[in-house]
Amino acid sequence: MVDARRIGHTYAPWSADVLADDIRRFASAIGETSPAHADAAGSGAAGHPGLAVPPTFAVCLEMKRPDPFEWLRELGVDLARALHGAQSFRYFAPAYAGDRLTFISRIADITVRRKGALTVVVRETDVTNQHGADVMQFRATVIARAGRR
Repeated sequence: MVDARRIGHTYAPWSADVLADDIRRFASAIGETSPAHADAAGSGAAGHPGLAVPPTFAVCLEMKRPDPFEWLRELGVDLARALHGAQSFRYFAPAYAGDRLTFISRIADITVRRKGALTVVVRETDVTNQHGADVMQFRATVIARAGRR
């Protein structure tokens, strides 16, 4: 069982560079056709100062951490018994190719359900750019089944 005293625990910041090629690959993979995510000219024509980051792209950057699931193992969650339950986003400012984004995550909630059979863990991640401006916040919900007894 995950210790509810971990609610509020904050993890060390982690940073990643936003690369234009990664933006283009991501946009293509999700079927995004806006020129703002394809090339500098299209992005400029859409009023952006550079190649714009598509919504949800920051999660891909976060997955480049050396061990993106370390936080779950630290909580004692068996990854083989975990399920991605939900993801939500709040956007504050755009991000662009060439930006350096910093991610700071914290455990927002831990709830035990079904008489201990399920544990729901919510992690919030704040994302800022190299200027310290808030870019977005996303929440990930993971559902972990208890081990067989």
